[in-house]
Amino acid sequence: MAGSALRRLMAEYKQLTLNPPEGIIAGPTTEENYFEWEALITGPEGTCFEGGVFPAKLIFPSDYPLSPPKMSFTCDMFHPNIYSDGRVCISILHAPGDDPMGYESSNERWSPVQSVEKILLSVISMLAEPNDESGANVDAAKMWREDREGFNKVAETLVRKTLGIPTSK
Repeated sequence: MAGSALRRLMAEYKQLTLNPPEGIIAGPTTEENYFEWEALITGPEGTCFEGGVFPAKLIFPSDYPLSPPKMSFTCDMFHPNIYSDGRVCISILHAPGDDPMGYESSNERWSPVQSVEKILLSVISMLAEPNDESGANVDAAKMWREDREGFNKVAETLVRKTLGIPTSK
């Protein structure tokens, strides 16, 4: 199984290098290990994350693409759909099949036709338009709904941090 996963990951990496999507750089951490990737995601224009460059990692299972990778940001993030430890919580990364909670339809969840590129583009969309009904970070979801100006200030601080710009206290 790992052999077909490796071939698939190598093909996806080749595609990403030949035709990189705007705002995304991604690839294996080493040439020897295609099952762990690093990514840099640029905050989407016109959002409170605009201009930030957010590092993340993806860990692929040996049965990829039958099962989804796990993704987490490796920098501080404050977002309704990102846990405080950086793990990303979006439908496309949830195991295939029906949602036991009945919240997501099976076509929103992972399927083998998804790709690293689709995951990363979904994360950019998530940064731009959080799903505050499915809060991985309850405090961020509450602030997004009730104090958008405060949320935007926190996001601006995170953007400055990713760029190495000192933030005021």
